[in-house]
Amino acid sequence: MRVAAIYDIHGNLPALEAVLADIRAASLDLVVVGGDVVPGPMPRESLQILLDFPVPTQFIHGNGEVAVLEVMAGREPSLVPQQHRPVIRWCAEQLSGWEQLLITWPKTSTIELPSLGKVLFCHATPRDENEIFTRLTPEDRILPAFDGLDASVVVCGHTHMQFERVIGRTRVVNAGSVGMPFGRTGADWLLIDEAIELMHTSYDLDQAADRIRQSGYPDADAFVDRYLLNPPTEAQMLSAFSPAESGQVTTGR
Repeated sequence: MRVAAIYDIHGNLPALEAVLADIRAASLDLVVVGGDVVPGPMPRESLQILLDFPVPTQFIHGNGEVAVLEVMAGREPSLVPQQHRPVIRWCAEQLSGWEQLLITWPKTSTIELPSLGKVLFCHATPRDENEIFTRLTPEDRILPAFDGLDASVVVCGHTHMQFERVIGRTRVVNAGSVGMPFGRTGADWLLIDEAIELMHTSYDLDQAADRIRQSGYPDADAFVDRYLLNPPTEAQMLSAFSPAESGQVTTGR
């Protein structure tokens, strides 16, 4: 079985379209969508293209979907900073009528592959979709999140940077981000077959910027500038994430 893992789309429909074109060309058997399809500029359109995609597709939720569902339920998104809550509310409005679908997405998904054994897909860590760790996080801090798992490989996302490392006895691979990758422009994802390949897809950024600016997204200009055309470097994000790494991040909801 050949599997694509696509994470952290964040409503960037042009990036998603480019990645799905590569997936179609690669003749894969399954797509695992690892959460945070939303929030972002084109949430409804991004979700619809995934639902219509001709390759079987599994979804798990990310912290973005959790926040949107909180708003849909009439609550404030508890772990979202105040300055980001308007875009969560906007996305919830755009996805009116989709609540029952989003609620069905599980926290994790596991598949068995002949070459790799059990592969567990989660958004951030198997225990919490908000937890932050990077390739530099000391193992003793993050080991409890992976200890005792019945899986040889864990695929995650959330921090928008691809990497691979071993935590305890578990091989951990971060798929990066389709819609908001840090470190370089384009779209990142994984191809999983006999091995795990870190994939990168390029697309027309100027055309994508025009589409996003026309989307009605309340933070469109900032999204285009900060995450599409001029993403932060890996070094900048490793420094930014350091205070929030495991042991200091709020877990649970």
